[in-house]
Amino acid sequence: MLLNKLKNIFQKSKLPLKDIFQSALFGGKKEDYDFIEEQLILSDIGLNTTEKIIKRLKERVKNNIIVEREKIIEELKIILKDILKETLLPDFDKNRIILVSGVNGSGKTTSIGKLANLVIKSNKKVLLGACDTFRSAAMEQLAIWGDRTKSFVYIPENQKDPAAVAFQSVKYGIENSFDIIIIDTAGRMHTNKNLMVEMKKIYDVLYSKYNFMGIFSILVIDATNGKNTLSQAKYFKESSRVDAIFLTKMDGTAKGGSIITIADELDLPISYIGTGENMEDIDIFDKDIFIDSIL
Repeated sequence: MLLNKLKNIFQKSKLPLKDIFQSALFGGKKEDYDFIEEQLILSDIGLNTTEKIIKRLKERVKNNIIVEREKIIEELKIILKDILKETLLPDFDKNRIILVSGVNGSGKTTSIGKLANLVIKSNKKVLLGACDTFRSAAMEQLAIWGDRTKSFVYIPENQKDPAAVAFQSVKYGIENSFDIIIIDTAGRMHTNKNLMVEMKKIYDVLYSKYNFMGIFSILVIDATNGKNTLSQAKYFKESSRVDAIFLTKMDGTAKGGSIITIADELDLPISYIGTGENMEDIDIFDKDIFIDSIL
């Protein structure tokens, strides 16, 4: 994606912080910081993350680091960039199994298609494992993306147990010399305990049998859902051994604050962003561009 296009997308997620600068610079009173806290929360930044930002701002004001408007902008950028982890990407030469999870409706299947297309561009043979056996039409949707990306979709006959399907998919992939196996671990509502247990079983089985292949676990999150994404992501992190986040629907409607909160409270890096419905609409997340654009 062109750099300017990426900047424009992030700029639509700008934080409404114009009045914060003057309050922090010329105030320092409790009510001034209360105002800053309110604005950060209105920007969809969670309370815990907001308190962390306020504490660091106070320290910088106290130490006379922040002395002018331009300086507070730069200091706020430093604080937010410290919160966001460095981008973590799968190494397609070492991570031969990519596990993809996410709440129904998050854009998980589309993200799998984008990842498959990305891998195939590097001249690797890709297999998609259809483990979303509970959701109606899930296999058909994955098959469509298989056709679009020229990936092989493994759909076992008469098998409905997601963990068994995952195991068989990887076994088939090894036997038929596939370079990368992307497992659709099944869409789940995080509030459904039984289904979350089933998803954990997928991970337990693959990590116990095929960890030698290098497993990378990606959680797909809809960036437009704001604070609602955090509770979802916490459940998935507990059951899915998540390595990194794939942010979808970063097309200009996502709120920058929610992205910062997710990265902070989950202590997870962001790997990719999805910026549209086409298989080419994927890019590596760049925290420097993101923070510079939203401020």
